[in-house]
Amino acid sequence: MSEDKYFSAIEELEPKPGKVKRLEKTLEDLKVEEEVFDQYTLMTLYELSRRGYIDGLMGFVKTGKEANVARGVRGDELVAVKIYRAATSDFRRMWRYIRGDPRFKNIGRKRHRIVYAWTEKEFKNLTRAYEAGVRCPEPIAHMNNVLIMEFIGDDEGNPYPLMKDNPPEEEYAEDVLSNILDDYRRMYRKAEIVHGDLSEYNILYGGKGDYRIIDFSQGVVLDHPIAEELLIRDLRNLIRFFERLSVDTPTLEEALEYVRG
Repeated sequence: MSEDKYFSAIEELEPKPGKVKRLEKTLEDLKVEEEVFDQYTLMTLYELSRRGYIDGLMGFVKTGKEANVARGVRGDELVAVKIYRAATSDFRRMWRYIRGDPRFKNIGRKRHRIVYAWTEKEFKNLTRAYEAGVRCPEPIAHMNNVLIMEFIGDDEGNPYPLMKDNPPEEEYAEDVLSNILDDYRRMYRKAEIVHGDLSEYNILYGGKGDYRIIDFSQGVVLDHPIAEELLIRDLRNLIRFFERLSVDTPTLEEALEYVRG
């Protein structure tokens, strides 16, 4: 399969003079490890900058084994820039979620193609969820191993913390659980996907009931061989977390019935 298919899945735009130069300066200022910004990633970031999707980067807000998330600048707004790292990604795990997905046939088993497909899969899942009305970041663009989406944070540019570190306040907890179940129902019935990795580790919470569901890379379509397994795991994780907050939670069977509708 031609690598060109994975090089760009975003609309062609006119070059924006000065964008790449500004991005280059902010990359130098970061002084991060080489495996984060290898040559292919740098080329991808420069191309996204040339097309007007990012002007610069302002440091990382989340680091992990497989991906780092940076705070990006686009005009007067912040965006989240998620960069998957080919050198440290778990390809066997990725392949389990990609294999059987009709959207990704014949991609092969080469390292870069799996990472590019993984990034594209998260973008596609996020797009489906967002268009279905799920509370999640708005997807903006993707190319190769880079995904750009809405930055979820406060007016000072601080990202919302994970729900595991900032659980809902007692007066909001019951409504938050109800709203998340509503979102999962939309995800399942309208977007026709399951999240695949839903837990307090993949929900951002800003307080007073305001949350966003994130990390859709493991999401699969409903006819995927492991969709049912992932759905059950997601809802079990959700119920378990809110039980610890002393919220009156549905049983797993009740939650499954509600989501499936």
